Amino acid sequence: MHLFDNHNHSQFSFDGGRTSVEASARAAAETGLKGICFSDHCDHYVPPMKSSFEDLKPEYFDVPQQQAEIDRVQGLLGDKIQILKGIEIGMHEECHEDIRKVLSEYSFDQVLASVHYIEQTDPYYGGYYDDKDWKQAYGGYLETIYREMTWLADFDIMGHYDYIVRYAPYPVTSIRYRDFSDIFDEMFRYLIYEGKALEINTKSYEGHRGRIVELDHNVLLRYRELGGEIISLGSDSHEPSRVSAGFTHHAALLKSLGFRWSAHYESRKLIQLPL
Repeated sequence: MHLFDNHNHSQFSFDGGRTSVEASARAAAETGLKGICFSDHCDHYVPPMKSSFEDLKPEYFDVPQQQAEIDRVQGLLGDKIQILKGIEIGMHEECHEDIRKVLSEYSFDQVLASVHYIEQTDPYYGGYYDDKDWKQAYGGYLETIYREMTWLADFDIMGHYDYIVRYAPYPVTSIRYRDFSDIFDEMFRYLIYEGKALEINTKSYEGHRGRIVELDHNVLLRYRELGGEIISLGSDSHEPSRVSAGFTHHAALLKSLGFRWSAHYESRKLIQLPL
């Protein structure tokens, strides 16, 4: 299987206690993946509302320790699996300086940029959805991603654009292209022009709290129509059993929609492999 799982968390993520670099890398090798990237969480901003649910502290990891552990495990597993060094940088307007600092101090294979916290809330616990209808909530999230990623620029993969739907209280379970065509087109044109990847995050489509997010195929078709070819697959795994979850289905889906390649980055350089 010529696929890399580009979005995985290990013991170095604040919420990665169910796995380790070694356990998930071994699972990746057993499933036949060509490679796995550990993009552990780096969120310098944590919303105050989250302190009522858990400790309020920055959620960033020890980069040298993570990378040393990746080197150790790569030495153990040899050519059974290629292990990449990544980071999932949490974009937020209140921590631009901290984001620039970590990306300038360390070298990564891949930088995955995403938004977890918005309007001083953590959508996982609610708050953000209060006093909004589904279109305001989803549209506001897309606009935040676009604003922050064009500010950042220094990233390779735009992560889980439909993350906001996972925990939403609305009956609308998809961010549909037809509802947000203008902002999607802006996002896609930027990604395409800059040579950055659009992530298909398979975790979103597995179901959360009895809710299943739907992937609107028209989003992918429009991306391709505009010239987009760089697609990254990520399981967003926090445990070995979820590494590459849903990849067979989504790789087949991408091929059926006309995509030919699966993307990853090595030393920040784009690599495309056949689906």
